[in-house]
Amino acid sequence: MPEAPAYPATLTSFSRVTLARIMQQGDANLHGNVHGGVIMKAVDDAAGVSATRHTRGKAVTASMDEMVFLQPVRLGDILTCRAQVNWTGSSSMEVGVRVTTQRWDDADAVGRHVASAYLVFVHIGDDELPRPVVALLPESDEDRHRWAEALIRRESRLARREAIRARRAEHL
Repeated sequence: MPEAPAYPATLTSFSRVTLARIMQQGDANLHGNVHGGVIMKAVDDAAGVSATRHTRGKAVTASMDEMVFLQPVRLGDILTCRAQVNWTGSSSMEVGVRVTTQRWDDADAVGRHVASAYLVFVHIGDDELPRPVVALLPESDEDRHRWAEALIRRESRLARREAIRARRAEHL
């Protein structure tokens, strides 16, 4: 395994990022709403920045958990993605992203929660192989809550992957 990270641990707040942009005509589907894929790309972008900040190096998307769109996003909405690293393992990390929208022309509008997603990133070196990830130091009760829930999602992902492998092995 490659060398240990230069930074032994990093506070959760270091990985927090906010990315925002106005949804425009090219983002719309035939129904006049923003494509789900446009929103998913924004989520992946925000999560990638968060993971890269945390590792202070390269991080690549390994998976995205289920993403449910709670409300439509309209043209002219300001789409905001807030991301942070929730959990770290040996070479991977979970990044949570909350997506909200606000009308561009209404400064008093309250942002609407439109989606949340959890992505797994792997820290890689220049050789494209996994590297040890910097440990995460949760700072608040909310951060510790996110860590605990991330462990539940990780266990679920690993169990699902193993069940699929076992099923495929039975039918080869």
